[in-house]
Amino acid sequence: VQLIESGGGLVQAGGSLRLSCVVSGRTLSKSTVAWFRQSPGKSHAFVAGIDGHDRTDYSSLVKGRFSISRSNDKETLYLQMNSLEPEDTADYHCAARADDFAWIAMEPGRYDYWGRGTEVTVSS
Repeated sequence: VQLIESGGGLVQAGGSLRLSCVVSGRTLSKSTVAWFRQSPGKSHAFVAGIDGHDRTDYSSLVKGRFSISRSNDKETLYLQMNSLEPEDTADYHCAARADDFAWIAMEPGRYDYWGRGTEVTVSS
C-alpha cells in the first residue's frame, strides 16, 4: 500500500489550497482514509476523514473551511482548504485504515498506512 501526497505550498492567509493523495494497493471506495497534520514539535492531529460509506468527519478547528472528498476512479483523496489561517501551517499527511468500511478514527494510531506528507505554509 502506498500513499503519495501533493499540492502543498506557500499561501497567504485567506487563500486556498487543494491537497491530493494518490492511494495504491487498496480499493479506495471501500477504505476509511483521513488527513492529519503535524506541526514542529507536535504529534499528528486529525483534520478530516471519510469512510467507505462516504460519511465524513472534521476537526472542529477546520469544519466549515476544509472539505474532504475522493475520486474512486482516480484512486485519489482530496482536501480542499479554504480561508486558510497561519495556524493551519503544518505538514499534511494522508492515512488509511487496513479494514474496509472501518469507522473514522481521530487517533493516528488507528491508521495503518501513511504518506510522507506535503508541507503547507500560510503567511499572515
